[in-house]
Amino acid sequence: MKVIHKIAGDHDGPVVFSFEYFTPKLSGNAEARARASDAFVAKVARMASHGAAFCDITWRPRDADSTLALAGRMQREVGVETMMHLTCLGMPLDRIDHALSAVRAAGVQNVLALRGDPPLGTTDAALSADETAPGGPACALDLVEHIRSKQGDYFGIAVAGYPEAHPDKIPEGSEVATVEGYESDLEYLKKKVEAGADLIVTQLFFDVDIFLKFVGDCRRVGIDCPIVPGILPIATYRNFQRMTETCKTKVPAEVRAAVEARKGDEAALAAYGVELATEMCRKILENGIRELHFYTMNREEPALAVLRNLGLLTVGSKAVPKSLGKNQNGKKAELEKKPANGSL
Repeated sequence: MKVIHKIAGDHDGPVVFSFEYFTPKLSGNAEARARASDAFVAKVARMASHGAAFCDITWRPRDADSTLALAGRMQREVGVETMMHLTCLGMPLDRIDHALSAVRAAGVQNVLALRGDPPLGTTDAALSADETAPGGPACALDLVEHIRSKQGDYFGIAVAGYPEAHPDKIPEGSEVATVEGYESDLEYLKKKVEAGADLIVTQLFFDVDIFLKFVGDCRRVGIDCPIVPGILPIATYRNFQRMTETCKTKVPAEVRAAVEARKGDEAALAAYGVELATEMCRKILENGIRELHFYTMNREEPALAVLRNLGLLTVGSKAVPKSLGKNQNGKKAELEKKPANGSL
């Protein structure tokens, strides 16, 4: 099933949530790699059993076979709707077509189409011939167009949205994109949707007002597909630093101060991360957004703790999705229990 069929629809419907995982590095002999793969699939299964609408897995260009195999296992063995990331940077058309054919054969019907990131220390202009893969798609827009031209309507296609604009649009030494850069990024996003994307999943953020403004700006320029907020519960200082620097995410001063005060105490930092993510999600839901997408960093507890705080999980049992937020008339809806089976 396409993810869009699980999350689109009535604004008064149940809140749905999803989890993102990165393809683990599989090393060692065949037995060790098999054990690591099994452990990863078991983790996805435990988390998905709480009622996730879908789970997605990142593309590992240097170990694409692992991504393809794990995506197939998530779909077939776990039984969760699976979305596989696919990047086009350095990917010739034959490899892209092979990846699409392989996941289609495995029953996967959803792809997140991305350009991918240049190696650290390089820029688009400095990419080598191998990295730009002559003849292959040069950007996510090209990739969306290629998938639709070769695979028709089989795949549900998601694309990335950047509430603060793509990092390439943020000048060095600045925390924000120029107005021109931000607006051009919106127009490019609109082109991706017009080319055949069904939904948008956003980059992480820590200021909900920035996300809500982004949603409003998308509607202003004519983007009307679902926009799913990407939430990163802070779990470790290292990951927080790496992710915010890579994504050039603006961190509110109070959040930065709280993180710095707890960076020497991992348990305290993780507890704060859950508290912050819970507050962010409450505000998002209160503004009528029906979906939450968690960047798990392959950790189970942070995302599940946030969902428990929101009343979207019943401790020790299967998830019970609930309605929350505002209806189409702008009135705050009451919490309403929905049957777990078939409610997503």
